[in-house]
Amino acid sequence: MRLLAARPPALPVLVVAAAALALIGGVVRVLWEGHALFPGSTAGWSFAVLTGCVVAHLVTMGRDRWWGGTGSGPALTLAILLLHGWVPALLVSLAVVALVGAARRHKWRQALVHGAIDLLGIGVASLALAVCGVCPSVERPWGPDEWSLAAVVEIPLAAALYLLFTRGLQWFCFAPRTRSLPSTLRTALIRQGLVGVALLGIAPLIAVVAYHKPLTLPLFAVPLIALDSTLRIARARAEEQLRDPLTGLPNRLWLLERAWAALDEAERTASRSALVLIDLDRFRSVNDTLGHLAGDRLLLQIAERLRAALPRGAEAARLGGDEFAVLLPVADSTTSAQRVARGLVSALGSPLDLDGLTLVLEASAGVAVYPDHATEAEGLLRRADVAMYEAKRDRTAVEVYEATRDGNTPDRLGLLADLRRALDAGEVELHYQPKVGFDGTVSGLEALVRWVHPERGRVPPDEFIAIAETSGLMPRLTEYVLETALAQVALWRSGGLTVPVAVNVSPRDVHSPGFAGAVAARLARHGVPPGALQLEITEHVLLEDPQQAADTLAGLTGHGVKMSLDDFGTGYSSLVHLRRLPVSELKIDRSFVARLAVDTEDAEIVRCTVDLAHSLGLLVVAEGVEDDETWERLRDLGCDAVQGWLVAAAMPPGETTAWLRAREVSVNRALPAAPPPAHTP
Repeated sequence: MRLLAARPPALPVLVVAAAALALIGGVVRVLWEGHALFPGSTAGWSFAVLTGCVVAHLVTMGRDRWWGGTGSGPALTLAILLLHGWVPALLVSLAVVALVGAARRHKWRQALVHGAIDLLGIGVASLALAVCGVCPSVERPWGPDEWSLAAVVEIPLAAALYLLFTRGLQWFCFAPRTRSLPSTLRTALIRQGLVGVALLGIAPLIAVVAYHKPLTLPLFAVPLIALDSTLRIARARAEEQLRDPLTGLPNRLWLLERAWAALDEAERTASRSALVLIDLDRFRSVNDTLGHLAGDRLLLQIAERLRAALPRGAEAARLGGDEFAVLLPVADSTTSAQRVARGLVSALGSPLDLDGLTLVLEASAGVAVYPDHATEAEGLLRRADVAMYEAKRDRTAVEVYEATRDGNTPDRLGLLADLRRALDAGEVELHYQPKVGFDGTVSGLEALVRWVHPERGRVPPDEFIAIAETSGLMPRLTEYVLETALAQVALWRSGGLTVPVAVNVSPRDVHSPGFAGAVAARLARHGVPPGALQLEITEHVLLEDPQQAADTLAGLTGHGVKMSLDDFGTGYSSLVHLRRLPVSELKIDRSFVARLAVDTEDAEIVRCTVDLAHSLGLLVVAEGVEDDETWERLRDLGCDAVQGWLVAAAMPPGETTAWLRAREVSVNRALPAAPPPAHTP
């Protein structure tokens, strides 16, 4: 709020100084007028005993902030104010603050400020009574016998002003600078409302008993302590709503509120803040294997390790499941936030011990920085989540948010809606790029999706495919591509062209139950033999759910569908996964092929890949071949086929048909040996 942002830094000092002046001025005035400072009769001693009981109770409340939510001290103070005036009330409040502050020496500065606020609140309530013509003193108390119908207004007015002034000034001095009222403060307001009701109910009763039967005053310690206990329980329940019950870490609600305060402070100081979202990899398998109790115990260890690894000033929270967040209220730069995230991921990746069983749980983290990536807490959390899933998908451990990879920006959401409509209207096209052997044989075609937006023009495939993958539209896109490709294969076969077609499928498709059966049903419906279809996959299909992926791939090969491993060499565990994938073809990524003729390291990688694939009985296809020298080098290395602009660009169905007709090809009939085909634009 702007009011909080404008508060002076020295406000607590000013409050203490004003309270000291008010106290000194009040005492001097009372002494100058010849009045007593405190009742010395039975009522005075009874008030002293009751004050001692209240102080003892406040001291035993432990770490609770007694000055922010108790009812015993305000009720006692207001009762003395009504009966004997503001100077005795000031002395009682001062005694409570001094004694409790002495018992908690490590919080005496905070106690001093809150005590000063209480003194000023007593002065405001006293002024309200004075305006109403009520000026009690030790010698002439405002006893219940004098209370008239006007007291029904005067007493609630004094209590309300006292409560509003003290709690309002406390909040103004100590509340964080935030744009919205946090739930903790909303809960505090409700609690202070309960205090107000208690003041109205108990304070006048204390005054009545002190006036007529002062010896029984100490008995009020029981209801006052009960009032404080009730408020303490209410406070504890409110705090529980901001805590994770398993780990004791703050929860999502707390994180958002704390993030708002940090962002407001960062805006005021023109600095950066960062949010790191951390998710444990494959934690579900731990629960499935060892049980949820063991999983909970591991989460406790993870939480403790996260606390220990936090840099100074950082704060951690558990958002749910195996997802944690770390708030960096001050971040020097995006690079420093990324460095912190890597340190946290590294700390969580150390071996854990569970009943003698050593476990290693890897983690993925996403980083979002204010104001670079978002200017509000919710946006920062969402974008850290996007970055975290990028890290999990690409197996990079830590990723910083990039707008170009976020499928949820307004522009990309609009593009997603347009893509959905284009699929429904059949406006997405398939182009086909040949794969050709070194003897001129066309070994197959790869179906590549193309989309021309009516307003944006040609949309890069990487862009709209990424949108489909992150939005849940990927199964619909795969269904569309399969249906279109199989219809084209059936048309070619009816015309005597029996070349097979490869279609790319995503890990999400392979993990979908029933995918293999759905592919077989489409083949049967179009009358296309399974051998005429090849599905291109990447090794990422085994990273998320290996068993489901293995079952799906086994089902596809069981139906006779051929499998090809695409983008080989760009992952992290290719050699391990290669033996587990039922593929018949391996495709070397264009990133290695492009510099084959000029980079000896890339040439060696290609050579080793070809030898490895052949040792496993696989055919090898090189992607991205664009010049004659690369063609020659690949032929010398023993590659089986090539794909790229040197052979032909991806072509629409009509041009592909003409290209095939010109070569009079069929899938198993080789052409006479020929030099490398010329580049087809």
